Amino acid sequence: MTRTTPAPELACPIAPVVDIVFSRWTTPILWTLNEYGRQRFVELERRITTITPKVLTQRLRQLERDGLVTRTYHAEVPPRVEYEISELGRSLGPLFASLAEWSPNLAQVEAARAAYDARGSAK
Repeated sequence: MTRTTPAPELACPIAPVVDIVFSRWTTPILWTLNEYGRQRFVELERRITTITPKVLTQRLRQLERDGLVTRTYHAEVPPRVEYEISELGRSLGPLFASLAEWSPNLAQVEAARAAYDARGSAK
């Protein structure tokens, strides 16, 4: 009898969602747009202080491609571009709210890590 390994999305149906939503910079971008609304590139850059302009550009393009962010170009002088979370992206709001509710547990995670690390160094 041969066993086949199921595709990751069948083994864990949320894996593709995690890949899209929780990649390195996607979560802070989506959270920021969900929390503060439509923003220009510079505003996003100021709010997410540790991201480089190159990476922010790449992530915004990917999020636009995925349908989670909309980009609006205003033909003005100087030109103005604004980014906004799309309806599809906004549908992630309850997920963000649930994660925010869970975040007080991070103190317990840190305590568990410290206890684990202390046991490891005692060996």
